[in-house]
Parts: sequence; structure tokens; C-alpha cells
Amino acid sequence: MTLRERMKKGPVFGITVFTAAACAVEAIGNWGYDFVYLDLEHCPLDGPNNMEKLIMSAKLAGIPAVVRVTGTDEVEIRKVLEMGAEGIVVPHTRTKEDAQAIVRGAKFPPMGRRGAESNVRSAQFGGPGFSWADYVEKSNADTLVIPMDEDFEFTDNLDDILDVPGIDAVNFGPIDYSLSIGAKVGYATEDPRVADAYRKLAEGAKRRGIKVMCPVVPATKETIEAAIGRGINMLILGNDMYHLQSALKKIKTEAIDLVRMDR
Repeated sequence: MTLRERMKKGPVFGITVFTAAACAVEAIGNWGYDFVYLDLEHCPLDGPNNMEKLIMSAKLAGIPAVVRVTGTDEVEIRKVLEMGAEGIVVPHTRTKEDAQAIVRGAKFPPMGRRGAESNVRSAQFGGPGFSWADYVEKSNADTLVIPMDEDFEFTDNLDDILDVPGIDAVNFGPIDYSLSIGAKVGYATEDPRVADAYRKLAEGAKRRGIKVMCPVVPATKETIEAAIGRGINMLILGNDMYHLQSALKKIKTEAIDLVRMDR
């Protein structure tokens, strides 16, 4: 089932992978999450070509992958989609022109200007039964285009950006948004300016049938239910390093430190 099909059934839940570890991707898929969020912006991969093993790991575990690329470069966007990613997330989208460039790179004509090649994974390498017409139609239907709202300029240009045809969801990034306006940094939208930016995004997206992606950290029943109540449809429930750090801290403070105190 594609991620778009999963989204039609209700909110979807995913985990980000920053370590570039294929085993982390497979573990997330094995536990039945709806998607894995792979990263080229902050993780230690030196280019999109090294993303291939992570996308293949996601396919092995039966979990859709979206990839955060580094910008609007159409070749980078095309490569990760041809490797088999079901969507692209683009950081620091600030203008209508940025959004148009993303759609242009991710969608085939007539929706965009994505370049085509059949000898790629997304086209099953032009193998048995390959049809150019079917490939183009299915790619345009299934590929998710997700710009990021993580700068005050996105809010300034909100309506113009959301009106760009081809946008499926917007990833709200509270940390970078807070940095862009000099607010306290964190996953929670405690600063009223950050909360207002999110509210405007959620309202504008809902009017247009656009989904909203956002991190929900820590991921508890209460925070997840509250996030869904705020209109978040695609919930990012932390990342591999965050959960590793949390587990290491728990063991250290709840076991090792107590043992040492008792000795």
C-alpha cells in the first residue's frame, strides 16, 4: 500500500532516520510504522546516491519512504524518486517560486517538468510489462510533494505557496521556525508567534485539502491525540538518535546510577 493510500485511511505515523543506518530503517518498518522519513539535510550521507541502500531497506521492510532533500535541485529530487522514494520533503521553502520549482522537479508533464528514464527502480528498470504512459500517470498520482514551513517567510507567503498546484502536504518545522523569529527553540509551539504560524498553516491547508506533517515529541498517547486534534495528519514520532539517547538515559539514571548509590 502506498503512503498516499495509507493517508486516505486517517493519520499516519513515522520515524525519522538521521544515522544513515539501514538496520534502523528496517526496524521501523518491522514494527509497522506507516512511513520512514529519510534525511539528506542533516544526516552523514555525502549525496543522494548513498540514499539508495536506505530506500531499498525500506522496501525490504515494506514501509514507504519519504526523503528530505537538500533543496530544490531538480536532479537531486529526481534521483531519490527514481531510487524508489514515494515523496520528497524540501527544507526552507520560502516563496511561491520555491514551491513551483519543487513540483516542477517532482512531477512529469503536464504537472511538472521531471526528466524521465526507464532504467531506474521507480520504473522497475523498464522490465516486463513496462509502459511509459502507465509509469508517468502512476508516478504523478503517487508521488508526494511536501515543502517545509520552517521560516517566517513561509507564513508571509502562505496563500501563494499553498495555492501552487501539486502540493500534497506541508511539513511544519518548529525548531527552525523558532530560530527564524528569535523564539525559544523546541518541538513545542509554546511561543505565541510559532503557534500562530502553525494555526495559519493548519487552517490554510485544511481549506485546500493539503495534509500537515509535524514532529510530535515526546510521543505519548496524550501528545499524539492533541496533535491530531490540531490538524496534524502525518505525525513524526521522533528519530532514531532521539530514541537511542532516551533509552541510554533511562538505563543510566534508572539502573546504573541507582546501583552505584547502593554500593
